[in-house]
Amino acid sequence: MATERTPLHDELLALVARSLCTRTLTLFAHESQLDGESLKDAVERYEVDYAWRVLGSERLRNETVALLDAKLGQSATDAQKACVADVLRAAAAIQSSDLLMSFDNDLPEQVVALLCARQGRRATEEAEAVS
Repeated sequence: MATERTPLHDELLALVARSLCTRTLTLFAHESQLDGESLKDAVERYEVDYAWRVLGSERLRNETVALLDAKLGQSATDAQKACVADVLRAAAAIQSSDLLMSFDNDLPEQVVALLCARQGRRATEEAEAVS
């Protein structure tokens, strides 16, 4: 189920795109070699996979939604969950097929911070409109 493209969706997608830390396999292998580590060991230690797989994973989506639930102090709405899923899916779709990234990243925190900030601004604007 795709959500409607909104300014929030576009803002979240831009945030995700700006914050990604990706590497090509060649660069990652070179960095591993410089660290005296085998490629296999580095991939396992850093939980590295193709960026499109990490971004499109149920694991990253669930981690983001769980963090959002915790920050909100209640379950995220279906619309919020759909927004998170759609943004991560869209970010996965625009990744080059040869880029790698780690599951150990701070994207959930960044996405949740932006969602909460937007919700706070919307609540303030609604309160000001009523007064």
